[in-house]
Amino acid sequence: MAEDATVGGGRIAVTPPPSRTADRDRAGRIRESYGRWARIYDWFARATASVGGVRSSCVDALGLAPGDTVVEFGCGPGANLPVLREAVGPGGRVVGVDITGPMLRRARGLVARRGWENVSLARGDATWPPVAAADGVLATFVTSLFPDAYDVVGRWCDRADRVVVANFVPRGHRAANAALWGFARVNARLFDAAQGDVLAQLAARTDASRDALDARMDTVETTRHVFGTIEINAGLRES
Repeated sequence: MAEDATVGGGRIAVTPPPSRTADRDRAGRIRESYGRWARIYDWFARATASVGGVRSSCVDALGLAPGDTVVEFGCGPGANLPVLREAVGPGGRVVGVDITGPMLRRARGLVARRGWENVSLARGDATWPPVAAADGVLATFVTSLFPDAYDVVGRWCDRADRVVVANFVPRGHRAANAALWGFARVNARLFDAAQGDVLAQLAARTDASRDALDARMDTVETTRHVFGTIEINAGLRES
């Protein structure tokens, strides 16, 4: 059954993904892991919102204008919503999509407290984009969850002429790599990385998401942040 997200009087259809066993298993892992840690993740995301200028750089890279519509896949508890709403202004539209109920409840609480009438949230699977079109698409630290990151980001490119993806880059900084390795091992089931080199897997998925932008967009700009451990790739299709 499709769910509709209402934003500023308009409606964006949110359609469930095709029924696929692998997708259901992955979705279940994400809901379980992020649902369990929603409160802590919410606190952490807000506490680190300005670290390294990552979130503001992502929004700047989208090049949004007042009145635009932007969709964030994997919006979590809503850490990016304030800067996205500021970028599109009160006449624009912000749609947050997440697969995890507890995360969305926290994001909805934020929207309600701020009284944002042009921000809506919908439960959906980012791997099969549940929106038809937007001016921009943002995803921060999401594609590392997808074994088919190239295909997923390619589908996002079908929905918008501007797609910005932020990912971990487990290369070159020993301390950061150690912390990232520890996080990934603790959450091995979430990342589907019970065996093998988890950092190599994360790097491969980051590379795949960038390759998808290279293949589908006219230009891709890459910037590095936080000692080079976070990469922002901004794809633009010329109109």
